[in-house]
Formats: sequence, structure tokens, C-alpha cells
Amino acid sequence: MAAGKRVRSAREGIDRTKTYSLEDAVKLVKERAKAKFDETIEVAMNLGVDPRHADQMVRGVVSLPNGTGRSMRVAVFARGDKAEEAKKAGADIVGAEDLVETVQKGEINFDRCIATPDMMPLVGRLGKVLGPRGLMPNPKVGTVTADVASAVKDAKGGAVEFRVEKAGIIQAGIGKASFAEPQLVENIRALADAVQKSRPAGAKGTFIQRVAVSSTMGPGVRVDTSTLGAGSAS
Repeated sequence: MAAGKRVRSAREGIDRTKTYSLEDAVKLVKERAKAKFDETIEVAMNLGVDPRHADQMVRGVVSLPNGTGRSMRVAVFARGDKAEEAKKAGADIVGAEDLVETVQKGEINFDRCIATPDMMPLVGRLGKVLGPRGLMPNPKVGTVTADVASAVKDAKGGAVEFRVEKAGIIQAGIGKASFAEPQLVENIRALADAVQKSRPAGAKGTFIQRVAVSSTMGPGVRVDTSTLGAGSAS
């Protein structure tokens, strides 16, 4: 019953039929993040695409200006000098064949996976394991690269991958409830800008159609897309 009361309390003062400015939406969500842990602030975007068509796939990565507030565990597939670079940059796990074996056993103790280009024939064997988890390295989002040091630092510093799901929705965690409101607003605008720049040629009409902000345990608040930043709603 306590959870029910908490949910009802969190929903008070939110008009589910109304769209709020981004600043007001963040304020409402932050005020209602009352869990005993530091809730993640999440954004959901409905896009005007059908990802079943290859020319309407939306995928990318964005470095949030204020980070995510989350500690990212980074694994790197590399050998020799590149492996040393990755370790110096702060990678949590570095390996080659040994790391492939570990992952094949189902031991996945990382949140982001990076590989040097020469390792991809080896890493390709892990597609069925890493793919469904969204962890497969991909050059389009900078996780297949010879510059492993920069990739590791970006991942550790608040880089967020986004990818449209079957229903045309992108979801991403963009910070924590403990962040200041301007920090959350800035992070959401950075995400919206990156998504807008990833608009595929096959997308017709309004691209970013609906946006909602929520916390892990709180209700969603709809955002007026015109307040996301220049050109976001088009």
C-alpha cells in the first residue's frame, strides 16, 4: 500500500494531458524523485521513423556535458601497445582471446565494449552474446577505433549510446536526480541535438514527435518538443 501512496503522491500536480517546457518537466521530475537511492533521470523519445527499414535506423553516441552520474565499466579488446593504451586510459578489462573466452562463458562484467579494428574478426564471434545486450562494438558509435584511449575516456566521461527500438522509441539515462536542474536540462538538450543530427534520409515529416522525462521510480512528464532546442521538433 505504501508504494501505491507514493505513486499517487508523485503524480499529484502533473497534468498527464499537458506538455511542459523542458525546464518545467525536469523540475517536476526532480521534485518527485523521492526514492532512497539516487534515481536515474531518463528520457524517452518517439521518433517519426520505422526502424524495420534500413534507411530509417537511428543510432549514435553523445558525450553529455555533465556526465551521466553513473560509473561505467569499460572492456577493451586489444593487443600489444593498444592494450597498454587502454589500461592507461582507465579501461576496467583489457584482453584478446582470453576476453573472448570469458564473454563466451557468459561473464559480462562491463557496461561498454570497445575494440580495435584488427580485433573485430575475433570479436565478431560474440555477436549473439553482445548484440542483444547492445554491447557489440560498432564503428558508427566510435566503439571500433584505433584511438582506444579517447574511446575509453569518452565512455568513462559520460558518453551515451542511443539506438531506436522497434516501436520507433529511443530511451536513455541522462543523469541522476541529485544533479542540478540546469545540468539535467543541458544533458537532455545535448541528447536531443545528437538524435536530431542522426536523422536518417528516409525519415519523413516531424522527426522528434513526442518526448517524456521520468525518474527511475517516478511518473513520466511530457515535454513540449519546441523547448528542446533549435530545430529539434522538425
